[in-house]
Amino acid sequence: MDQVELAGFQALLEWDPAPVAWSAAEGALAVEAGPKTDVFVDPGDGTETLSAPRLLGRVEGDYSLSARVTVEFRSDYDAGALLLWVHERLWAKLCFELSPQREQMVVSVVTRGVSDDCNSFVVDGNAVGLRAARLGQAYAFHASTDGQTWRLVRYFALEPSADPRVGFLAQSPRGDGCSVRFEEISFRPGPLEDIRSGA
Repeated sequence: MDQVELAGFQALLEWDPAPVAWSAAEGALAVEAGPKTDVFVDPGDGTETLSAPRLLGRVEGDYSLSARVTVEFRSDYDAGALLLWVHERLWAKLCFELSPQREQMVVSVVTRGVSDDCNSFVVDGNAVGLRAARLGQAYAFHASTDGQTWRLVRYFALEPSADPRVGFLAQSPRGDGCSVRFEEISFRPGPLEDIRSGA
């Protein structure tokens, strides 16, 4: 599959799988997910859905990846996300997602065999800042409503030897498709100094 260069990201990326449509211009990535697409392993019965389009690249060492994520919400669980991906049963995503109550929410999912799904907070509007950071063998997810103050959503580990690719995802588990736009993409090498400071 063709490699993708994306302004604001230091590595080449690849689609796995590819979306219905996508474009990258002026530092923004636009993605159209197809119908009934998701990345989730049900903790109840182990049923897996791994069809959502994801654009992933491999980077070394500690880093933080952030983007302003805008979603054209239409159906329950439509979302745009940042994704850490090792393999089908080891990954984590930080989502901006529409709940069944029609609320725009920051949601995180960590999958070690099966998925652990956690709703964090409601966002007023259809855009939010998301950030995924690596700190040695640990990872931190943050979200920001103003682009200045970052709220810690989740601090977790995958596996000691895990070396995940990182990137972007769009999904529409119950709908006919979902359009997501990632803007203000920023990749910064090195660890975050304090994951709870708001910086």
